[in-house]
Amino acid sequence: MARTARVLDLPFRLPAGEAPLRHRISEAILEEIGAGRLLPGDALPSTRILASQLAVGRGAVVAAYDELTAAGFVDAVAGSGTIVAADACLAARAGARTHVPDGSARFSRAPAPVGTPSVRRGLCSDDLPPLPPTVAGQPSLELRPGAPDTRLINEADWRRAWRVGASGEVDEFVRVSGSHGELQQALSWHLRRTRAVAADPDRILVVPGVNALLPALAAAAGWRGAQVAVEDPGYVDPRQALEREGARVRAVPVDDDGLDPTLLTARDAGVYVTPAHQFPLGGRLPVNRRVELVEWARHHGAFVVEDDYDGEFRYDTSPLPALHSLDGADDHVVYVGTASKILAPSLRVAWVVPPARLLDPLRRELETRGLHVSPVVGRMLAEFIGSGALARHLARAGRTYAARRAALVGALEQQAPWLPKVGVCAGLHVVARLPDDVDDHEVASRLEAKGIRVTPLTAFAMHSTMTGLVIGYATLPETQADRVGREIAAV
Repeated sequence: MARTARVLDLPFRLPAGEAPLRHRISEAILEEIGAGRLLPGDALPSTRILASQLAVGRGAVVAAYDELTAAGFVDAVAGSGTIVAADACLAARAGARTHVPDGSARFSRAPAPVGTPSVRRGLCSDDLPPLPPTVAGQPSLELRPGAPDTRLINEADWRRAWRVGASGEVDEFVRVSGSHGELQQALSWHLRRTRAVAADPDRILVVPGVNALLPALAAAAGWRGAQVAVEDPGYVDPRQALEREGARVRAVPVDDDGLDPTLLTARDAGVYVTPAHQFPLGGRLPVNRRVELVEWARHHGAFVVEDDYDGEFRYDTSPLPALHSLDGADDHVVYVGTASKILAPSLRVAWVVPPARLLDPLRRELETRGLHVSPVVGRMLAEFIGSGALARHLARAGRTYAARRAALVGALEQQAPWLPKVGVCAGLHVVARLPDDVDDHEVASRLEAKGIRVTPLTAFAMHSTMTGLVIGYATLPETQADRVGREIAAV
Protein backbone atom coordinates (compact mmCIF):
# COMPACT_ATOMS: atom_id res chain seq x y z
CA MET A 1 0.00 0.00 0.00
CA ALA A 2 1.19 3.53 -0.78
CA ARG A 3 0.15 4.79 2.64
CA THR A 4 -0.05 3.43 6.15
CA ALA A 5 -3.37 1.72 6.66
CA ARG A 6 -5.79 3.55 8.96
CA VAL A 7 -7.46 1.39 11.58
CA LEU A 8 -10.81 3.09 12.21
CA ASP A 9 -13.20 2.73 15.10
CA LEU A 10 -16.44 2.93 13.11
CA PRO A 11 -19.91 2.33 14.56
CA PHE A 12 -20.80 -0.75 12.53
CA ARG A 13 -24.52 -1.52 12.75
CA LEU A 14 -25.99 -4.80 11.64
CA PRO A 15 -28.94 -4.54 9.23
CA ALA A 16 -32.16 -6.01 10.53
CA GLY A 17 -33.64 -9.07 8.88
CA GLU A 18 -33.49 -12.83 8.72
CA ALA A 19 -30.46 -13.07 6.41
CA PRO A 20 -27.53 -15.17 7.68
CA LEU A 21 -25.36 -13.29 10.16
CA ARG A 22 -22.29 -13.36 7.91
CA HIS A 23 -24.29 -11.64 5.14
CA ARG A 24 -25.53 -8.92 7.48
CA ILE A 25 -22.00 -8.29 8.72
CA SER A 26 -20.68 -7.97 5.17
CA GLU A 27 -23.58 -5.62 4.33
CA ALA A 28 -22.66 -3.41 7.32
CA ILE A 29 -19.06 -3.18 6.11
CA LEU A 30 -20.14 -2.48 2.52
CA GLU A 31 -22.36 0.32 3.80
CA GLU A 32 -19.28 1.95 5.34
CA ILE A 33 -17.27 1.43 2.14
CA GLY A 34 -20.02 2.76 -0.12
CA ALA A 35 -20.51 5.82 2.11
CA GLY A 36 -16.80 6.62 1.95
CA ARG A 37 -16.20 6.13 5.66
CA LEU A 38 -13.90 3.23 4.80
CA LEU A 39 -11.44 4.10 2.02
CA PRO A 40 -9.06 1.99 -0.10
CA GLY A 41 -6.11 1.03 2.05
CA ASP A 42 -7.97 1.29 5.35
CA ALA A 43 -7.65 -1.69 7.66
CA LEU A 44 -10.76 -3.40 8.98
CA PRO A 45 -10.94 -4.16 12.70
CA SER A 46 -9.62 -7.56 13.67
CA THR A 47 -12.24 -10.29 13.63
CA ARG A 48 -12.03 -10.58 17.40
CA ILE A 49 -12.54 -6.85 17.97
CA LEU A 50 -15.44 -6.58 15.52
CA ALA A 51 -17.11 -9.67 16.98
CA SER A 52 -16.92 -8.06 20.41
CA GLN A 53 -18.21 -4.75 19.08
CA LEU A 54 -21.20 -6.41 17.39
CA ALA A 55 -21.77 -8.91 20.22
CA VAL A 56 -21.65 -11.87 17.84
CA GLY A 57 -19.54 -14.99 17.49
CA ARG A 58 -16.11 -14.52 15.93
CA GLY A 59 -16.83 -17.29 13.40
CA ALA A 60 -19.53 -15.18 11.74
CA VAL A 61 -17.11 -12.26 11.36
CA VAL A 62 -14.44 -14.56 9.91
CA ALA A 63 -17.00 -15.88 7.41
CA ALA A 64 -18.02 -12.33 6.46
CA TYR A 65 -14.37 -11.32 5.92
CA ASP A 66 -13.88 -14.43 3.78
CA GLU A 67 -16.87 -13.41 1.64
CA LEU A 68 -15.58 -9.87 1.22
CA THR A 69 -12.13 -11.19 0.31
CA ALA A 70 -13.49 -13.70 -2.21
CA ALA A 71 -15.60 -10.99 -3.85
CA GLY A 72 -12.61 -8.64 -4.11
CA PHE A 73 -13.82 -5.90 -1.74
CA VAL A 74 -10.92 -6.43 0.68
CA ASP A 75 -7.44 -7.89 0.58
CA ALA A 76 -5.96 -10.08 3.31
CA VAL A 77 -2.39 -8.79 3.68
CA ALA A 78 0.05 -10.85 5.73
CA GLY A 79 1.14 -8.85 8.76
CA SER A 80 -1.26 -6.00 8.02
CA GLY A 81 -4.66 -7.56 8.57
CA THR A 82 -7.59 -7.08 6.18
CA ILE A 83 -7.37 -4.01 3.95
CA VAL A 84 -10.06 -2.32 1.82
CA ALA A 85 -9.25 -3.02 -1.83
CA ALA A 86 -8.41 -0.32 -4.36
CA ASP A 87 -11.72 -0.25 -6.25
CA ALA A 88 -14.00 -1.31 -3.42
CA CYS A 89 -15.73 2.08 -3.00
CA LEU A 90 -16.65 2.29 -6.68
CA ALA A 91 -17.93 -1.29 -6.67
CA ALA A 92 -19.98 -0.81 -3.50
CA ARG A 93 -21.58 2.38 -4.81
CA ALA A 94 -22.40 0.58 -8.07
CA GLY A 95 -24.48 -1.94 -6.14
CA ALA A 96 -22.09 -4.90 -6.17
CA ARG A 97 -22.53 -7.29 -3.26
CA THR A 98 -20.85 -10.39 -1.85
CA HIS A 99 -23.90 -12.62 -2.20
CA VAL A 100 -27.33 -12.96 -3.71
CA PRO A 101 -29.84 -11.47 -1.25
CA ASP A 102 -32.66 -13.72 -0.16
CA GLY A 103 -35.77 -12.62 -2.03
CA SER A 104 -39.14 -12.48 -0.37
CA ALA A 105 -41.20 -12.75 -3.54
CA ARG A 106 -42.99 -16.01 -4.08
CA PHE A 107 -44.21 -17.53 -7.31
CA SER A 108 -47.87 -18.42 -7.09
CA ARG A 109 -49.43 -20.97 -9.38
CA ALA A 110 -52.82 -22.46 -10.06
CA PRO A 111 -53.65 -25.99 -8.84
CA ALA A 112 -51.87 -28.48 -11.06
CA PRO A 113 -54.08 -30.35 -13.52
CA VAL A 114 -53.39 -34.00 -14.13
CA GLY A 115 -52.18 -35.52 -17.35
CA THR A 116 -50.36 -38.66 -18.43
CA PRO A 117 -47.36 -37.89 -20.65
CA SER A 118 -44.30 -40.09 -20.66
CA VAL A 119 -40.85 -38.74 -21.39
CA ARG A 120 -37.42 -40.21 -21.64
CA ARG A 121 -34.74 -38.20 -19.93
CA GLY A 122 -31.01 -38.39 -20.14
CA LEU A 123 -28.02 -36.63 -21.61
CA CYS A 124 -27.75 -35.53 -25.19
CA SER A 125 -26.51 -38.17 -27.61
CA ASP A 126 -22.80 -38.22 -28.19
CA ASP A 127 -21.02 -38.91 -31.45
CA LEU A 128 -17.89 -40.25 -29.81
CA PRO A 129 -17.41 -44.02 -29.67
CA PRO A 130 -17.91 -45.77 -26.34
CA LEU A 131 -15.01 -45.91 -23.96
CA PRO A 132 -12.79 -48.97 -24.26
CA PRO A 133 -13.16 -51.80 -21.76
CA THR A 134 -10.96 -51.43 -18.72
CA VAL A 135 -9.43 -53.83 -16.30
CA ALA A 136 -11.78 -56.33 -14.70
CA GLY A 137 -14.22 -54.79 -12.27
CA GLN A 138 -13.40 -51.16 -13.20
CA PRO A 139 -16.13 -49.09 -14.89
CA SER A 140 -15.47 -46.67 -17.71
CA LEU A 141 -15.73 -43.05 -16.57
CA GLU A 142 -17.11 -40.18 -18.69
CA LEU A 143 -15.52 -37.14 -17.05
CA ARG A 144 -15.66 -34.53 -19.77
CA PRO A 145 -17.12 -31.25 -18.49
CA GLY A 146 -20.52 -29.83 -19.28
CA ALA A 147 -23.09 -32.43 -18.24
CA PRO A 148 -24.93 -32.70 -14.92
CA ASP A 149 -26.01 -35.97 -13.32
CA THR A 150 -29.62 -36.37 -14.44
CA ARG A 151 -30.04 -39.29 -12.02
CA LEU A 152 -30.25 -36.74 -9.21
CA ILE A 153 -33.60 -35.42 -10.46
CA ASN A 154 -36.44 -36.59 -8.25
CA GLU A 155 -38.56 -38.96 -10.33
CA ALA A 156 -41.86 -38.01 -8.68
CA ASP A 157 -41.26 -34.27 -9.17
CA TRP A 158 -40.14 -34.84 -12.76
CA ARG A 159 -43.16 -36.91 -13.75
CA ARG A 160 -45.58 -34.54 -11.99
CA ALA A 161 -44.13 -31.58 -13.88
CA TRP A 162 -44.48 -33.36 -17.21
CA ARG A 163 -48.09 -34.24 -16.46
CA VAL A 164 -48.79 -30.55 -15.92
CA GLY A 165 -46.87 -29.66 -19.06
CA ALA A 166 -48.94 -32.00 -21.21
CA SER A 167 -52.27 -31.07 -19.63
CA GLY A 168 -52.67 -27.74 -21.38
CA GLU A 169 -54.50 -27.06 -24.62
CA VAL A 170 -52.92 -28.14 -27.87
CA ASP A 171 -51.14 -25.10 -29.29
CA GLU A 172 -51.85 -24.32 -32.94
CA PHE A 173 -48.98 -21.88 -33.21
CA VAL A 174 -45.76 -21.51 -31.24
CA ARG A 175 -44.24 -18.06 -30.98
CA VAL A 176 -41.44 -16.46 -29.04
CA SER A 177 -43.95 -14.10 -27.43
CA GLY A 178 -47.16 -15.31 -25.86
CA SER A 179 -46.32 -19.01 -25.63
CA HIS A 180 -44.50 -19.13 -22.28
CA GLY A 181 -46.28 -16.79 -19.88
CA GLU A 182 -46.16 -19.27 -16.99
CA LEU A 183 -42.48 -20.02 -17.52
CA GLN A 184 -41.59 -16.34 -17.87
CA GLN A 185 -43.32 -15.65 -14.56
CA ALA A 186 -41.56 -18.57 -12.89
CA LEU A 187 -38.18 -17.53 -14.26
CA SER A 188 -38.72 -13.93 -13.14
CA TRP A 189 -39.26 -15.16 -9.59
CA HIS A 190 -36.37 -17.68 -9.73
CA LEU A 191 -33.81 -15.23 -11.16
CA ARG A 192 -34.73 -12.52 -8.70
CA ARG A 193 -34.42 -14.91 -5.77
CA THR A 194 -31.26 -16.79 -6.75
CA ARG A 195 -29.27 -14.45 -9.02
CA ALA A 196 -30.52 -10.96 -8.03
CA VAL A 197 -31.67 -10.42 -11.64
CA ALA A 198 -34.73 -8.16 -11.51
CA ALA A 199 -36.59 -8.73 -14.78
CA ASP A 200 -40.30 -8.46 -15.47
CA PRO A 201 -41.71 -11.63 -17.08
CA ASP A 202 -42.25 -9.96 -20.45
CA ARG A 203 -38.55 -9.04 -20.57
CA ILE A 204 -37.52 -12.71 -20.49
CA LEU A 205 -37.32 -14.58 -23.79
CA VAL A 206 -37.32 -18.39 -23.82
CA VAL A 207 -35.05 -19.95 -26.46
CA PRO A 208 -33.98 -23.48 -27.52
CA GLY A 209 -30.43 -23.32 -26.16
CA VAL A 210 -27.61 -20.80 -25.89
CA ASN A 211 -25.94 -21.84 -29.13
CA ALA A 212 -29.22 -21.28 -31.00
CA LEU A 213 -29.61 -17.89 -29.34
CA LEU A 214 -26.20 -16.38 -30.09
CA PRO A 215 -26.44 -16.06 -33.90
CA ALA A 216 -29.85 -14.39 -33.51
CA LEU A 217 -28.40 -12.12 -30.82
CA ALA A 218 -25.44 -11.20 -33.05
CA ALA A 219 -27.82 -10.27 -35.86
CA ALA A 220 -30.07 -8.23 -33.54
CA ALA A 221 -27.05 -6.37 -32.12
CA GLY A 222 -25.64 -5.62 -35.57
CA TRP A 223 -22.50 -7.64 -35.06
CA ARG A 224 -22.13 -8.92 -38.64
CA GLY A 225 -18.64 -7.78 -39.63
CA ALA A 226 -18.05 -6.29 -36.18
CA GLN A 227 -15.37 -7.30 -33.69
CA VAL A 228 -16.58 -9.24 -30.63
CA ALA A 229 -14.26 -10.22 -27.76
CA VAL A 230 -14.35 -13.71 -26.22
CA GLU A 231 -12.44 -15.37 -23.40
CA ASP A 232 -9.31 -17.40 -24.22
CA PRO A 233 -9.39 -20.20 -23.26
CA GLY A 234 -13.15 -20.33 -23.33
CA TYR A 235 -16.28 -22.00 -24.66
CA VAL A 236 -15.84 -23.18 -28.26
CA ASP A 237 -19.53 -23.47 -29.28
CA PRO A 238 -20.50 -19.84 -28.53
CA ARG A 239 -17.42 -18.62 -30.34
CA GLN A 240 -18.33 -20.64 -33.41
CA ALA A 241 -21.96 -19.53 -33.20
CA LEU A 242 -20.90 -15.87 -33.32
CA GLU A 243 -18.55 -16.55 -36.22
CA ARG A 244 -21.34 -18.24 -38.20
CA GLU A 245 -23.31 -15.01 -38.02
CA GLY A 246 -20.36 -13.06 -39.42
CA ALA A 247 -18.88 -11.58 -36.24
CA ARG A 248 -15.10 -11.19 -36.14
CA VAL A 249 -14.11 -12.94 -32.93
CA ARG A 250 -11.12 -11.60 -30.98
CA ALA A 251 -9.48 -13.72 -28.30
CA VAL A 252 -8.82 -12.01 -24.94
CA PRO A 253 -6.59 -13.95 -22.52
CA VAL A 254 -7.98 -14.66 -19.07
CA ASP A 255 -6.18 -14.95 -15.75
CA ASP A 256 -7.09 -16.33 -12.33
CA ASP A 257 -9.81 -13.66 -12.00
CA GLY A 258 -11.31 -14.17 -15.44
CA LEU A 259 -11.37 -11.54 -18.18
CA ASP A 260 -9.59 -8.23 -17.57
CA PRO A 261 -11.77 -5.37 -18.90
CA THR A 262 -8.69 -3.21 -19.49
CA LEU A 263 -7.87 -5.52 -22.41
CA LEU A 264 -11.09 -4.54 -24.20
CA THR A 265 -10.92 -1.78 -26.81
CA ALA A 266 -13.19 0.77 -28.46
CA ARG A 267 -13.21 -1.46 -31.55
CA ASP A 268 -14.98 -4.27 -29.67
CA ALA A 269 -18.72 -4.04 -30.30
CA GLY A 270 -19.37 -6.58 -27.54
CA VAL A 271 -17.89 -9.25 -25.34
CA TYR A 272 -19.00 -12.73 -24.30
CA VAL A 273 -18.07 -13.61 -20.70
CA THR A 274 -18.72 -16.27 -18.05
CA PRO A 275 -18.24 -14.16 -14.89
CA ALA A 276 -19.74 -16.53 -12.29
CA HIS A 277 -17.25 -19.31 -13.07
CA GLN A 278 -15.01 -18.66 -16.06
CA PHE A 279 -15.08 -21.61 -18.39
CA PRO A 280 -12.86 -23.56 -18.24
CA LEU A 281 -10.34 -22.09 -15.75
CA GLY A 282 -12.93 -21.32 -13.08
CA GLY A 283 -12.04 -17.75 -12.12
CA ARG A 284 -14.77 -15.64 -10.53
CA LEU A 285 -14.85 -12.10 -11.88
CA PRO A 286 -14.25 -9.85 -8.83
CA VAL A 287 -16.41 -6.85 -8.15
CA ASN A 288 -13.93 -4.24 -9.39
CA ARG A 289 -13.70 -5.94 -12.78
CA ARG A 290 -17.49 -6.29 -12.91
CA VAL A 291 -17.88 -2.56 -12.43
CA GLU A 292 -15.12 -1.81 -14.97
CA LEU A 293 -16.80 -4.12 -17.50
CA VAL A 294 -20.15 -2.35 -17.19
CA GLU A 295 -18.42 1.04 -17.37
CA TRP A 296 -16.59 -0.03 -20.53
CA ALA A 297 -19.87 -1.11 -22.14
CA ARG A 298 -21.60 2.12 -21.10
CA HIS A 299 -18.77 4.31 -22.39
CA HIS A 300 -18.61 2.60 -25.79
CA GLY A 301 -22.28 1.73 -26.25
CA ALA A 302 -21.34 -1.95 -26.36
CA PHE A 303 -23.09 -5.10 -25.16
CA VAL A 304 -21.83 -7.62 -22.62
CA VAL A 305 -23.21 -11.16 -22.98
CA GLU A 306 -23.23 -12.68 -19.49
CA ASP A 307 -23.47 -16.46 -19.73
CA ASP A 308 -24.46 -17.52 -16.22
CA TYR A 309 -24.18 -21.20 -17.13
CA ASP A 310 -23.46 -22.63 -13.67
CA GLY A 311 -23.90 -19.72 -11.28
CA GLU A 312 -26.02 -21.90 -8.99
CA PHE A 313 -23.25 -24.27 -7.89
CA ARG A 314 -20.75 -22.77 -5.43
CA TYR A 315 -19.12 -24.66 -2.56
CA ASP A 316 -16.62 -22.55 -0.63
CA THR A 317 -18.12 -19.06 -0.93
CA SER A 318 -21.53 -17.49 -1.42
CA PRO A 319 -22.47 -16.86 -5.06
CA LEU A 320 -21.95 -13.32 -6.28
CA PRO A 321 -25.06 -11.73 -7.76
CA ALA A 322 -25.18 -11.75 -11.54
CA LEU A 323 -23.33 -9.02 -13.41
CA HIS A 324 -26.77 -7.93 -14.67
CA SER A 325 -27.69 -6.84 -11.12
CA LEU A 326 -25.18 -3.95 -11.04
CA ASP A 327 -26.48 -0.40 -11.30
CA GLY A 328 -26.57 0.65 -14.95
CA ALA A 329 -25.98 -2.88 -16.25
CA ASP A 330 -29.55 -3.33 -17.43
CA ASP A 331 -28.91 -1.15 -20.50
CA HIS A 332 -25.83 -3.04 -21.63
CA VAL A 333 -25.75 -6.58 -20.18
CA VAL A 334 -27.48 -9.45 -21.96
CA TYR A 335 -28.16 -12.01 -19.24
CA VAL A 336 -28.27 -15.64 -20.44
CA GLY A 337 -29.15 -18.71 -18.38
CA THR A 338 -29.82 -22.33 -19.22
CA ALA A 339 -31.42 -25.51 -17.92
CA SER A 340 -28.59 -27.60 -19.35
CA LYS A 341 -26.36 -27.52 -16.26
CA ILE A 342 -29.01 -27.44 -13.55
CA LEU A 343 -31.29 -30.15 -15.01
CA ALA A 344 -30.55 -31.79 -18.38
CA PRO A 345 -29.06 -30.68 -21.73
CA SER A 346 -31.75 -32.67 -23.52
CA LEU A 347 -34.41 -30.14 -22.44
CA ARG A 348 -32.93 -27.63 -24.91
CA VAL A 349 -34.20 -24.64 -22.92
CA ALA A 350 -32.41 -21.39 -22.18
CA TRP A 351 -33.53 -17.87 -21.33
CA VAL A 352 -32.27 -14.41 -22.08
CA VAL A 353 -32.90 -10.99 -20.51
CA PRO A 354 -31.79 -8.45 -23.14
CA PRO A 355 -31.50 -4.69 -22.68
CA ALA A 356 -34.71 -2.86 -23.62
CA ARG A 357 -33.28 -1.59 -26.92
CA LEU A 358 -32.46 -5.16 -27.97
CA LEU A 359 -35.74 -6.77 -26.91
CA ASP A 360 -37.82 -6.19 -30.06
CA PRO A 361 -34.96 -6.76 -32.56
CA LEU A 362 -34.01 -10.01 -30.81
CA ARG A 363 -37.62 -11.17 -30.63
CA ARG A 364 -37.98 -10.57 -34.39
CA GLU A 365 -34.77 -12.51 -35.14
CA LEU A 366 -35.94 -15.45 -33.03
CA GLU A 367 -39.32 -15.47 -34.78
CA THR A 368 -37.75 -15.22 -38.24
CA ARG A 369 -35.41 -18.12 -37.52
CA GLY A 370 -38.14 -20.27 -35.98
CA LEU A 371 -36.26 -20.57 -32.68
CA HIS A 372 -39.13 -21.72 -30.48
CA VAL A 373 -39.46 -23.93 -27.42
CA SER A 374 -42.38 -26.34 -27.17
CA PRO A 375 -45.17 -24.97 -24.93
CA VAL A 376 -45.34 -28.44 -23.33
CA VAL A 377 -41.71 -28.10 -22.24
CA GLY A 378 -42.35 -24.53 -21.12
CA ARG A 379 -45.30 -25.49 -18.93
CA MET A 380 -43.37 -28.43 -17.52
CA LEU A 381 -40.40 -26.25 -16.51
CA ALA A 382 -42.71 -23.59 -15.06
CA GLU A 383 -44.31 -26.24 -12.86
CA PHE A 384 -40.91 -27.65 -11.86
CA ILE A 385 -39.79 -24.18 -10.74
CA GLY A 386 -43.06 -23.02 -9.22
CA SER A 387 -43.68 -26.16 -7.20
CA GLY A 388 -40.34 -25.78 -5.44
CA ALA A 389 -38.96 -28.90 -7.13
CA LEU A 390 -36.09 -26.97 -8.73
CA ALA A 391 -35.03 -25.43 -5.41
CA ARG A 392 -35.07 -28.86 -3.78
CA HIS A 393 -33.12 -30.33 -6.70
CA LEU A 394 -30.46 -27.62 -6.60
CA ALA A 395 -29.96 -28.14 -2.88
CA ARG A 396 -29.70 -31.92 -3.27
CA ALA A 397 -27.47 -31.72 -6.35
CA GLY A 398 -25.24 -29.09 -4.72
CA ARG A 399 -24.56 -31.37 -1.75
CA THR A 400 -23.82 -34.32 -4.02
CA TYR A 401 -21.54 -32.37 -6.34
CA ALA A 402 -19.70 -30.89 -3.36
CA ALA A 403 -18.94 -34.38 -2.04
CA ARG A 404 -17.78 -35.59 -5.47
CA ARG A 405 -15.62 -32.52 -5.92
CA ALA A 406 -14.03 -33.04 -2.50
CA ALA A 407 -13.30 -36.67 -3.33
CA LEU A 408 -11.67 -35.78 -6.66
CA VAL A 409 -9.63 -32.86 -5.32
CA GLY A 410 -8.52 -34.94 -2.35
CA ALA A 411 -7.43 -37.78 -4.63
CA LEU A 412 -5.47 -35.41 -6.86
CA GLU A 413 -3.82 -33.83 -3.82
CA GLN A 414 -2.78 -37.24 -2.55
CA GLN A 415 -1.80 -38.89 -5.84
CA ALA A 416 -0.50 -35.93 -7.85
CA PRO A 417 0.24 -33.04 -5.45
CA TRP A 418 2.60 -31.44 -7.96
CA LEU A 419 -0.31 -30.62 -10.32
CA PRO A 420 -1.88 -27.19 -9.65
CA LYS A 421 -5.66 -27.37 -9.48
CA VAL A 422 -7.84 -24.40 -10.46
CA GLY A 423 -11.56 -23.70 -10.61
CA VAL A 424 -12.34 -25.85 -7.57
CA CYS A 425 -14.68 -23.43 -5.77
CA ALA A 426 -17.66 -23.75 -8.12
CA GLY A 427 -19.19 -25.44 -11.13
CA LEU A 428 -19.00 -29.07 -12.17
CA HIS A 429 -15.35 -29.50 -13.17
CA VAL A 430 -11.77 -29.03 -12.00
CA VAL A 431 -8.75 -28.11 -14.12
CA ALA A 432 -5.47 -29.88 -13.36
CA ARG A 433 -2.73 -27.72 -14.90
CA LEU A 434 0.14 -29.51 -16.65
CA PRO A 435 3.65 -28.26 -17.38
CA ASP A 436 3.69 -26.18 -20.58
CA ASP A 437 5.91 -28.71 -22.36
CA VAL A 438 3.41 -31.56 -21.81
CA ASP A 439 1.00 -32.45 -24.63
CA ASP A 440 -2.37 -32.49 -22.89
CA HIS A 441 -4.04 -34.17 -25.89
CA GLU A 442 -1.59 -37.05 -25.53
CA VAL A 443 -2.28 -37.30 -21.80
CA ALA A 444 -6.04 -37.30 -22.42
CA SER A 445 -5.64 -39.97 -25.09
CA ARG A 446 -3.69 -42.24 -22.75
CA LEU A 447 -6.29 -41.79 -20.03
CA GLU A 448 -9.04 -42.67 -22.48
CA ALA A 449 -7.22 -45.92 -23.22
CA LYS A 450 -7.56 -46.63 -19.51
CA GLY A 451 -11.28 -45.95 -19.59
CA ILE A 452 -11.21 -42.36 -18.25
CA ARG A 453 -12.39 -39.67 -20.66
CA VAL A 454 -11.36 -36.07 -19.86
CA THR A 455 -10.83 -33.02 -22.08
CA PRO A 456 -7.46 -31.36 -22.77
CA LEU A 457 -7.38 -27.70 -21.79
CA THR A 458 -5.95 -26.64 -25.16
CA ALA A 459 -9.15 -27.87 -26.82
CA PHE A 460 -10.76 -24.64 -25.53
CA ALA A 461 -7.95 -22.28 -26.59
CA MET A 462 -7.59 -19.92 -29.52
CA HIS A 463 -4.11 -18.60 -28.78
CA SER A 464 -3.55 -19.66 -25.18
CA THR A 465 -0.74 -22.18 -24.68
CA MET A 466 -1.74 -23.28 -21.16
CA THR A 467 -2.00 -27.06 -20.92
CA GLY A 468 -4.02 -29.15 -18.54
CA LEU A 469 -6.88 -31.58 -18.04
CA VAL A 470 -10.48 -30.42 -17.64
CA ILE A 471 -12.10 -33.05 -15.40
CA GLY A 472 -15.85 -33.12 -14.85
CA TYR A 473 -16.97 -34.65 -11.57
CA ALA A 474 -20.78 -34.36 -11.80
CA THR A 475 -21.16 -38.08 -12.51
CA LEU A 476 -17.99 -39.33 -10.78
CA PRO A 477 -18.70 -41.94 -8.09
CA GLU A 478 -16.78 -40.96 -4.97
CA THR A 479 -15.44 -44.51 -4.76
CA GLN A 480 -13.70 -44.02 -8.14
CA ALA A 481 -11.95 -40.75 -7.27
CA ASP A 482 -8.76 -42.43 -6.02
CA ARG A 483 -8.53 -44.43 -9.22
CA VAL A 484 -8.77 -41.24 -11.29
CA GLY A 485 -6.02 -39.64 -9.23
CA ARG A 486 -3.77 -42.67 -9.59
CA GLU A 487 -4.25 -42.96 -13.34
CA ILE A 488 -3.59 -39.27 -13.92
CA ALA A 489 -0.44 -39.43 -11.81
CA ALA A 490 0.74 -42.54 -13.66
CA VAL A 491 0.14 -41.13 -17.13
